[in-house]
Amino acid sequence: MLAIARSELIQLFRNRLVLVTGLIIPVFVSAFFVYRHEIFAEAASLGYIAAIVMFTVMAFGLYTTAVTTLASRRQNLFLKRLRSTAEGDVGILTGLLLPVTVIAVVQVTAILIVLGVVASEPAQAALLVVAVLATLAMMVGLALATAGLTNSPEHAQVTTLPISLSVIAVSSWVGISGTEDLAPLKRILPGGSATELVVNAWDGGVAVADSLILLVPTLSWVVVAVALASRMFRWEPRR
Repeated sequence: MLAIARSELIQLFRNRLVLVTGLIIPVFVSAFFVYRHEIFAEAASLGYIAAIVMFTVMAFGLYTTAVTTLASRRQNLFLKRLRSTAEGDVGILTGLLLPVTVIAVVQVTAILIVLGVVASEPAQAALLVVAVLATLAMMVGLALATAGLTNSPEHAQVTTLPISLSVIAVSSWVGISGTEDLAPLKRILPGGSATELVVNAWDGGVAVADSLILLVPTLSWVVVAVALASRMFRWEPRR
């Protein structure tokens, strides 16, 4: 698994397109939100900025890059060759996705630390960590499911757009308008409960027990995504 991850990390930094679109652009967009945090905080809160930063990196840095990577490795038959080794399916997928996952965690952590320094620290840091990890699991699961519908790296530019844009749209909707109205709908949509959890963790004012309940919709999406991935993910190109 580690050998696969090391090889994938090298390939990741050699691919300039993926490096720019999946790693550099999300950081610049997030930096803009942090730099102009006073303006966005007036419309919503610092918790909203933290949530939108998290989903920007997770959607375009982690999710899109993961789908593109898996589609590319399937197209060039690398996935098929890996299955002929002693490594199991879980180890293969873990090795392929580990580099981009670790990079996304580092990016989110660094940007949120900067936000805490230039603005104010989160009220409940431990709860914020839980929210980030739950979101990470959801986006990885959705990436595996989407990869099953993606025929090539070029096709990934189309198949990843609905989820990438929808989670950011839902995060903005929930972060700005709150959940006083249409709470069940907002929380069940992908990214809705995770956004509310991040807002609660950063801004405070909500009991931890009440916030932890918000993990249920996000983790439910993890279960749904993994179930879809187990049915749709393909190891060889469709003939």
